[in-house]
Amino acid sequence: MTHARYSPDRTETHASAAGGAVAPETWAAPVAAGQLRATVTVPGSKSLTNRELVLAAIADAPSRLTAPLHSDDSARMVGALRALGVGIRATEGRGPFGDDLIVTPRWPLQDGATIDCGQAGTVMRFVAPLLGFARGEVTLTAHESALHRPMGTMIKALRDIGVDIDDGGHWALPFAVRGHGHVRGGEVVIDASASSQFVSGLLLAASRFDVGLHLIHQGDRLPSIPHIDMTVETLAHRGVHVERPAPGEWVVPAGSIRGKDVSIEPDLSNAAPFLAAAMIAGGSVSVTGWPLHSTQPGALLPEILGLMGARAARRSGTLTVTAGEGIAGVDLDLSAVGELTPTIVALAAFADGPSNLHGIGHLRGHETDRLAALVANLQAVGGEAHETDDGLRIIPRPMHGGLWRAFHDHRMATTGALIGLGVSGVEVDDIGTTAKTMPEFPELWADMLEATTDTAPLRDMAS
Repeated sequence: MTHARYSPDRTETHASAAGGAVAPETWAAPVAAGQLRATVTVPGSKSLTNRELVLAAIADAPSRLTAPLHSDDSARMVGALRALGVGIRATEGRGPFGDDLIVTPRWPLQDGATIDCGQAGTVMRFVAPLLGFARGEVTLTAHESALHRPMGTMIKALRDIGVDIDDGGHWALPFAVRGHGHVRGGEVVIDASASSQFVSGLLLAASRFDVGLHLIHQGDRLPSIPHIDMTVETLAHRGVHVERPAPGEWVVPAGSIRGKDVSIEPDLSNAAPFLAAAMIAGGSVSVTGWPLHSTQPGALLPEILGLMGARAARRSGTLTVTAGEGIAGVDLDLSAVGELTPTIVALAAFADGPSNLHGIGHLRGHETDRLAALVANLQAVGGEAHETDDGLRIIPRPMHGGLWRAFHDHRMATTGALIGLGVSGVEVDDIGTTAKTMPEFPELWADMLEATTDTAPLRDMAS
């Protein structure tokens, strides 16, 4: 099955086994039948799962990951590490979403593999720095729809610290690395404006470099800083100290990485559509296992949803969001929490006034051009939205049913589900894209909607 990347003048296609283009089966987004009274448990964090898998793969002893995410993206990471000779086996899990993982590291890593990252940005940016640890050639590639994703910054950085890369002069995937079993390391200057994953990927491998790493970011902005904080914290838990001598600068000394048993937090960004559902349908939605402290961007949801009119309260490890009297239009800088943008856009479409969202120009380089896709989808169902230089302006309008395109982007699909709560007739063209980070989404969504009261839904933006 192939998926063409979204652009405003090109339609996504899906290829059948026989080679012909076929449309995936659409999913009728259910309208809320009443106000919600639901409790939801979401699977583990993709960001934490993939970071812990990488660290466990190059640690000094085996690790056990409890309640890891099992999804397309994490499966790609597991496959990549196994191709490099790392032992990863499943064992009976201690949570509701499948097996735990036992990771047995390998050093040096195995060569001769061709690693397909699929559409997983974390895999391509986190695995690339490991390839120099192999003794021989390893090729890194991706699904054709993800070959456009920025990798030039990583290629240049790795060359600067002694990694031998043949990219055919394209500064993009696919490329081959001729590993020598070690990486020199040292000082490197990058521009990570396109993705914080360049910083995280280098930091995760840095302590295994011969002389460690002195990493300096020079660029106009640095998106998704909470994800970098997450990387630094996961390293600290495994005995790797990261110094921060100045903003945009990190120093990691050479050393070992501790094997450790780790419990993965729920994915707070994947919880966002469920919590936002309470604001559209009315009532309340609770998410279990909400950590008291977290570096996940989704940890800022209570504050953001509060600014938009909800009430959020955490008690005994459960976060509950309750709808207020309305949804407020907002002016927000989302540079630190860009992955929450699609959910916030859905809420803004039902708000009492316009919303301006800033600091998210880098979303044009995700699975799809998320800004263009959100604008196109809202317009297709009667809404109004416009791109700005670094974000979006959303003007609430009465909406109607229509096709909501996922463009093979999991967050586009969940946004369509949110819009469909308050607008009848919304059809998501490929709800299966949610398998990238949450295969259980359709079932969890249906379960949430079964827990309703007899009170009429709060929002109705149908024309």
